[in-house]
Amino acid sequence: MSKRELDRLELIRRIEAKALSVVGAARLLGLSRSQVHRLVAAYHRDGAPGLISKRRNRPSNRMLSPAVRELSMALIGEHYADFGPTLAAEKLRERHGLAVSKETIRQWMIAEGLWITKAVRRRIYQPRNRRDCMGELVQIDGSLHHWFEDRADRCSLLVFIDDATSRIMHLRSCPSESTFDYMAAVRAYVAEHGKPTAFYSDKHTIFRTSKPAQKGTGLQGGMTQFGRALHELNIDILCAKRPDQKVCFTVPCVGKQMKKPSKSRNDPLNGAAPTRRCEGLNGDTFLLARVAPSARGCTGERSVSLPKAALAA
Repeated sequence: MSKRELDRLELIRRIEAKALSVVGAARLLGLSRSQVHRLVAAYHRDGAPGLISKRRNRPSNRMLSPAVRELSMALIGEHYADFGPTLAAEKLRERHGLAVSKETIRQWMIAEGLWITKAVRRRIYQPRNRRDCMGELVQIDGSLHHWFEDRADRCSLLVFIDDATSRIMHLRSCPSESTFDYMAAVRAYVAEHGKPTAFYSDKHTIFRTSKPAQKGTGLQGGMTQFGRALHELNIDILCAKRPDQKVCFTVPCVGKQMKKPSKSRNDPLNGAAPTRRCEGLNGDTFLLARVAPSARGCTGERSVSLPKAALAA
């Protein structure tokens, strides 16, 4: 029984118990007195099932005949299989004289598998091709996690991943993602691997802002302090436009590569005493020792990173 029918049953029982009058029940149900009397008579005759609508599970009186549906779907499958419901309904009306509404055509096409609703339809994006050379594009991202378990506070792990080889090039642990931490991480990366051509990130406020550029600065709109620093180094910063284009770095991804510590909890970092401050830990050494390097095996091992000596020159 539906909620409406259950409400009717409750009111009919109140009428039988002399707790409610027929006029009062008619006012609550929005029915006339004669209709309420018919419901009471049906309750006396069949009990609670007598209040269930007799139209349930019966075809509508306005339903089109099965022959019209078969003919319409045969024409659509033969001539308009790649049409949408609206255009298919128009062509059936113009060329074949079948006056069927577009919503009816839509439901028929969905039932036959010729149309997919927006709720089910999945948008397919063209995948982005990887770069060919190491250092041509470096993905950067941060992840807030209990990287040191209960031996230190929760901290952010800044990760630099080469796009061509999928190698983890640099790691840095910090209390939170900030402009200064990213600048320090970039400085350490350039000192070790040289200057990359571009960085690839999400639309975090560290990398991108919606404010337009000021006149006379010669800078592009949406540039942050981190972006200005990269602009001075002639390094491009590319931001993902969609969530599926973000850097593929998550806790489960790197967590699978994390090795179990060989030391005890009292000696987690080569004999160092445990501390609750993550910035006091030698995070790079600790994490790099437990993150197994992974390489996709790009075409060749060519690198386009500008070496540190060339930067000094």
